[in-house]
Amino acid sequence: MRHLFPHQEKALRLLLERAREGSRRPVVQLPTGAGKTRLAAEIIKRARAKGKRVMFVVPRLSLIDQTVESFATDGIHDVGVIQADHPLTNPDMPVQVASVKTLDRRRDWPPVDLIIVDECHEMFRAFLKRIVSDDLKDVMVIGLSASPWAKGMAKHYDDLIICATTAEMIEAGRLSRFRVFAPDHPDLSGVGTHAGDYNEKQLAKAMDKPKLVADIVTTWMRMGEGRPTLAFCVDRAHAKHVQAQFEAAQIPCGYVDAYTSADERKIVRDKVHSGEYKVVANVSCLTTGVDWDIRCIIDARPTKSEMLFVQMYGRGLRTAERKDDCLILDHADNYKRHGFVTDIHHERLDDGTRTAAPKRTKPLPKECPKCSHLRPAKMKECPACGYVPEGVHSGVDSEDGSLCEVTRGTGKKKTGPAHHTQIGSSWIHNSEFYAMLKTWAYKRKYKPKWADRCYYEVHKKWPNQYVNVQPKELTRDMYNWCLADQIRRAKAFSKSRHQQGNGARNDRR
Repeated sequence: MRHLFPHQEKALRLLLERAREGSRRPVVQLPTGAGKTRLAAEIIKRARAKGKRVMFVVPRLSLIDQTVESFATDGIHDVGVIQADHPLTNPDMPVQVASVKTLDRRRDWPPVDLIIVDECHEMFRAFLKRIVSDDLKDVMVIGLSASPWAKGMAKHYDDLIICATTAEMIEAGRLSRFRVFAPDHPDLSGVGTHAGDYNEKQLAKAMDKPKLVADIVTTWMRMGEGRPTLAFCVDRAHAKHVQAQFEAAQIPCGYVDAYTSADERKIVRDKVHSGEYKVVANVSCLTTGVDWDIRCIIDARPTKSEMLFVQMYGRGLRTAERKDDCLILDHADNYKRHGFVTDIHHERLDDGTRTAAPKRTKPLPKECPKCSHLRPAKMKECPACGYVPEGVHSGVDSEDGSLCEVTRGTGKKKTGPAHHTQIGSSWIHNSEFYAMLKTWAYKRKYKPKWADRCYYEVHKKWPNQYVNVQPKELTRDMYNWCLADQIRRAKAFSKSRHQQGNGARNDRR
């Protein structure tokens, strides 16, 4: 039996208080990874102790078995499932687990006294219409969500109970700390809006340009530190392309979409946990109900939705053994749209009448022009590389377009601590950098001056003062850096040959 954490006990206490005050449709907000299913199990056990019948509703079929297993861990075994041909189908059981879409197709629901709706921010109209109907006027409905900010939620639910914020959970050690890097700035000027978010087809085209996809791979190789990683993509074609690019770089990459079966997802999860898969490319299906050990997030899916933004990044905030933090590589500029995930907060449910965006309580984070790490707006020194802008007033921001000139893999100078080179998300002394370049050149049988030229491309000066350093064995980060550099050079060479071929054909014409 799993015990309750203080924030879960607080949720139970507030639920009882609001129920006594007359609330019949409260929503409990708990951050991703804060144990909403565990809280639901405790609510169910207390309801069962009073002889009440309960229905737990999930947004997708893929979450049914996961929920049943979680309830069993907490000693709840008298469970039936509302799903066609499911082996646990039994309408006589006092606890029923069902998906929203299955309930939408059925007129007759089993008699219940309490309905708990998981991920209640996902607004299914037919289901919402049913729970506020006269048929269920005596049934209490409790919504659970990490991001209950959907438009019009207050029309269906009557209260918002905030038990803990993401920032509070991180501070308490219940969620992982995180670091954010924004290594690319996609051009979305031609992407329209549909249903409050970017047009998916136009967005996929903008995000699936070869240069941008290649940047995703080489950036992860330089900075991802070999961490188990989820890559969020725009659509299936984009996710397949990202997977192919990782595999072309000899990085094992899995793939999951809405059509991936529950058994296949378990296989992918097991391969991630065993280290067989380093990265999993996915689209629109690993944003909720995922308890994988993820330590790096690749965001290649721009969104205007705060809910989707919070759900995606929440996948990497679960704590785990020997996990210091989660590394976030934001290729989508979502942090420029929404700020830090810990800054997003709403005090009440949306009633559908709000037309203007709410006032932002905290300024957006700023990007370090040297290493692309995102830092709080009022913090002058970059916590990643130590860079401090000189002669710039804190109230003056750099022009957005200038930041995209400093990207990973371009060979441009990146200044951090004096006489240091950035490798991955850390910095090493220039002499060590040159010593490991020598080792790479020797093992790859490159010409003797290769290490010198590579050093010059990075620092715009020759390594004369380090000419006598002895070769040094490569660290894992340095190996990834060199491998990413090799891929970048190969792509540049291939592109040059292609352009030369086109030029020659045009001349012949």
